[in-house]
Amino acid sequence: MKIQDFIKNTFGYTPKEIYQFTLPTDSKNPESTTIQNSKKQPKKPQKITTNINTNLDYVKTKYNTLINSDIIIREFTLNARGNQYKAFLLYIDGMVDSQLLNDFVLESLMLRNRNNLFNGNQNRIISETVSNNVTIRKVKKFNLADYIESCLIPQNSIEQQSAFDDIFDGVNSGNCGLFVDTLSVAFDIDVKGFKQRGISKPENEIVIKGSHEAFVENIRTNTSLLRRLTHTEDLVIENLQIGKITKTNCAVCYIKDITNDDLIAETKYRLNNLGVDSLLSAGELEQLLTDTNVLGVPKILVSERPDNAVKTLLQGRVVVIVNGSPYALILPAVLIDFLSSPEDTNLKTIFANFLKVIRIISAFFALLLPGLYIAITSFHREIIPTELLYSILSSRQSVPFPIILEILTMEISFEIIREAGLRVPSPIGPTLGIVGALVLGQAAVSAGIVSPISIIIVAITGISSFAIPDFTFSFHLRYFRFAFILLGFLAGFLGIGIGIFIYLSALCNLETFGVSYTTPYAPVINSKNNGFLLPPIWKREYRATYLASKREKKQNKISMKWRY
Repeated sequence: MKIQDFIKNTFGYTPKEIYQFTLPTDSKNPESTTIQNSKKQPKKPQKITTNINTNLDYVKTKYNTLINSDIIIREFTLNARGNQYKAFLLYIDGMVDSQLLNDFVLESLMLRNRNNLFNGNQNRIISETVSNNVTIRKVKKFNLADYIESCLIPQNSIEQQSAFDDIFDGVNSGNCGLFVDTLSVAFDIDVKGFKQRGISKPENEIVIKGSHEAFVENIRTNTSLLRRLTHTEDLVIENLQIGKITKTNCAVCYIKDITNDDLIAETKYRLNNLGVDSLLSAGELEQLLTDTNVLGVPKILVSERPDNAVKTLLQGRVVVIVNGSPYALILPAVLIDFLSSPEDTNLKTIFANFLKVIRIISAFFALLLPGLYIAITSFHREIIPTELLYSILSSRQSVPFPIILEILTMEISFEIIREAGLRVPSPIGPTLGIVGALVLGQAAVSAGIVSPISIIIVAITGISSFAIPDFTFSFHLRYFRFAFILLGFLAGFLGIGIGIFIYLSALCNLETFGVSYTTPYAPVINSKNNGFLLPPIWKREYRATYLASKREKKQNKISMKWRY
């Protein structure tokens, strides 16, 4: 077996069922995409009948009302057309606003309607046109369903549904379902009122200059934050559901006059072709949308800041929001995006670029510093100044372990302290990290288990990993650090050099939604506003070329007209 096949079979994802994907002829219409597999076609949805008792029995069976105590079925009588009709409401206790349900649904149906009986002979004028002095009117008979929707329920969102599944989806999301005798449709009424967390400060993407608002777990609150910051009707927010059981609501957000149509089509194609039973978080969706790779580098940027999401929308990217998750997925994301901070655009250019260089150095230390230390002390001692070499050797005289075991012990101990600091309650976490590192480090040196220089190397490496803005990319560097430690111990600079070559070659071979992961440096794109370092704000005239936006230019050549 070839090494390439072994790596692909080991780290790649091979589903048990082979799906044959047929791409749509029109890439702009991802809904036309079909999937052919060996599974049977799903059953047709159960239709609502005109018999209220049949509908009631079906609802009780589906929701197991004899067991579920939070499923409420409120039966009552509706007066209309001079007749009385049996009806019932279906909702989940704790997910609806009781006052809203009582005042604008039940009261309207049970009390107010008594003084306004509906005459079945009333008609409704749909359109009226005048041709050759002759008035032509199109009239539709005003039936009971239209009367209930238009006259009885003063609610901002109400829809008629003919299938039980559509009503159940709304009820499971916090709506209520209204069933009326003799009607083959039911009403999905928006009366959501469950508790949710208010907008608070970001916990992970902390900035000094910038907005202090963060996404929450409610999808509509998150999309409203995007609307409020963009102030444009060109912002498109498309809703879809993922998960056969959970039916999690997701929102695909983009600016139609800026974002490339192929990127939108590819995103919607992947979302529409996820065959999973459940989707509970944005982290799960991130893994489902990206291709597997041996390196494990992130290909989608995760942000909890609405202002950062809006900045990427204006660049021509797509933002995906998952209900129940306080994060937004931004795609595509290339390597330089994971070394950039949301605060960079709020700082003066010289300061922002200085911090970007610091992050590059931090990434270098986080990935290679322990391996370089082992390589130098084991194979290349001649490059160390004599006095420093004597100091290192004297500090290691009392250490009984080889250098690699010493470094690995400290690295694993540091990771344990870091993980423990994240899992314990927040008031204790920072204290545990500081005290644990100091006490264990001092005790290890005093006991002769490790040398002081090893403590310094591991500490610099750990602190450098904290300087990486993106947690997932920082974790990737921490993960591959151990590979370079092993290469440095086995072959010195030669091993590390070979490792860097393979690592960079693998990075250059990656793509994210059709964009090279190492762009604009591999391949080289000689265009404005593509590099890692930021130009002055008055020279940021163009959007990134690799995004292929519809509107490449984003500001005038002379943006500061007051100077001229």
